[in-house]
Amino acid sequence: MKYDFDKIIERRGTDSVKHDMLMHYFGENDLLPMWVADMDFRSPDFVLEAIRHRTEHEVLGYTFGSDNYFATMRSWLQRHYNITAAADEMHFIPGIVAGIAFALQAFTLPGDRILILTPVYPPFVNLPSGSGRTLVCSKLKIVNGRFTIDFDDLSEKARGCKMMILANPHNPGGTVWSRDELHRIAEICHRESVIIIDDEIHADLTLPAYQHTALPTVSSEAANNSIMFFSPSKTFNIAGLSSSICYIANDNLRRQFFNYLDTFEVANGNVFAFVGAEAAYAKGEEWLKQLLEYLTINTQITSAFLKEQMSEVKAVMPEASYLAWLDFSGYGYSHEETWNRLLHRAHVALNDGTTFGGDTYRNCFRLNIGCPKATLIEALERIRDAMK
Repeated sequence: MKYDFDKIIERRGTDSVKHDMLMHYFGENDLLPMWVADMDFRSPDFVLEAIRHRTEHEVLGYTFGSDNYFATMRSWLQRHYNITAAADEMHFIPGIVAGIAFALQAFTLPGDRILILTPVYPPFVNLPSGSGRTLVCSKLKIVNGRFTIDFDDLSEKARGCKMMILANPHNPGGTVWSRDELHRIAEICHRESVIIIDDEIHADLTLPAYQHTALPTVSSEAANNSIMFFSPSKTFNIAGLSSSICYIANDNLRRQFFNYLDTFEVANGNVFAFVGAEAAYAKGEEWLKQLLEYLTINTQITSAFLKEQMSEVKAVMPEASYLAWLDFSGYGYSHEETWNRLLHRAHVALNDGTTFGGDTYRNCFRLNIGCPKATLIEALERIRDAMK
């Protein structure tokens, strides 16, 4: 079956954060939304059909993850991550951000030091700082159009930390960390007794030219010192189902974390989360293959456009997922002037880079290219014209 990713779907009026909260976040409605990290493609037919089929039963009562559900999760983990997991090593999570929040509560106390790599997905910044933990930031560098880790700085910053929250692949920019990079992270955190919270939500969206490595597979230290989250939500554009999975190899970490989840009953799941995720992972291989081909083309379009028509922009283009990182400082404008041009001249909504780690990232913005080509090209042309 050939899937149509060119189709433009009207999402306004569906309580979409990306489309229906523009006024709330930007003060305007007449914007092309290229910000929130969901795609503007139709969710897969096999997921929608599974949900429709479930609604044919007239009772939507309490539910649980069935043996088939966990078997499907385990099969995906084996095929795509090279991890062989037992059912009792996994736990449903109502979204990875929630999972990270639960891990902070289960393993750390107010005042504990939490390590992150910046710029990074804003909840990695907001969850520790908002819950009274002490945020420790190791700043990434841009080398040859990709983020790289300053391991000397990371090693120094890790001392005295209780936990590291890692995006693998990275968000923003979609940099795919190599096996060697992950091994070095694991070594540092093992030496300093830092638990790694490993967010692999974008792993399935690794573009065909690159190779994703799951953190627990790089070494015994990595497997025994990490809590891994993965999810079909970004992969199959079903983030509204809040369906994710936690995998923990270490007995002690698993017992402590799963006991927290079960004691406070914060990760029981819901009927559509189970049904949707099972359908996605059971039937989604061909859909995902075609999606990755489309995202590769969108990445190439964006990269070529920036090089040819906006050479002042310093960009980190996705090796995984659909979230480009754009540094507009080459134009010589202030952050506020760049923001004004994007918002009021281009009428395009991007994510403000300062939310990814503070004032270091002034004049930086995140662009979501997970959309039909026509939408992407329109956004790029608007941005080009506004920055002249």
